[in-house]
Amino acid sequence: MAFFKRELSPVEIFERALKDKQATRHKLKERLELAEKALEEKRLAAERLARAGATNAQLDRAEAKMASVEDKAKAMRAAVADCDEQIVLAERALAEAVAQRDRDRAANEIEAVAAAIEQAAPRFEIGAAALVDAVTRSKAALSEATRFATDVEAIRHEVLAAAELICWELRSAAVRTRAGNANVALLAPPEIKQLPPPETDRQMIYALNPLTWREGDEVKRVAAFTMVALPKPLLAAALQHQHVDYLNARRVQTLMHVHGSGQQQAEPREDDPALVDLDALAAAAHESPQADVA
Repeated sequence: MAFFKRELSPVEIFERALKDKQATRHKLKERLELAEKALEEKRLAAERLARAGATNAQLDRAEAKMASVEDKAKAMRAAVADCDEQIVLAERALAEAVAQRDRDRAANEIEAVAAAIEQAAPRFEIGAAALVDAVTRSKAALSEATRFATDVEAIRHEVLAAAELICWELRSAAVRTRAGNANVALLAPPEIKQLPPPETDRQMIYALNPLTWREGDEVKRVAAFTMVALPKPLLAAALQHQHVDYLNARRVQTLMHVHGSGQQQAEPREDDPALVDLDALAAAAHESPQADVA
């Protein structure tokens, strides 16, 4: 009957190597103690012969025996010291293997969260679509119901985009965790963000430059390399002039890997020369077709 041996993990391999080194050192230490004991006996014997006035031949033989035992003791001391160095290296390798195992476990948990989000996202999309269909199916749709369906549809798009982004960030964090350079801030619980008012149709976008625009009496300003919910009337002009880009764009993923999502960045100053006025861009884009017609 064939037996299959389980493949040892790196931690088990280094643990076994460390135990072997420790066992070898224990044996060498016992042999060293015996050699030192024998050396002490030879020294005492040579000393007794010298005190008793032994002949030169007797003293030469005693010194030769003592030198031979002393050489063995020196060799055993060197072997023990070399074994001690090997034990230190084995302990260091074991500690690194344990740390890597813990990092792999943490990375697996992070990847499991991303996989769970990806599995739950389609169910959310189906549920949101069913809710919108239930509201808009009737011909006698009220304005409140229509507005509700519009809000649900906008939230659906935003949640799906956010789910895609968080899955990418989680997998990036898992890669960094395995490599041992994880950013602790990415592992902190995300801040709860309020959804934008339903009256304003927005698109989650990534700013490539510092941006400013007005919403009623309020002036909005965001720094470059920041994820922001931009009003859709300003989106076309911002995209046309390449001041923003979509979250799933390849360059945005690279920039987010380098700069992050920008939540911690300070708001740019009003006199920042790099600040881009999206209202002015949108107005210019609106006036340009009218000028062509004229």
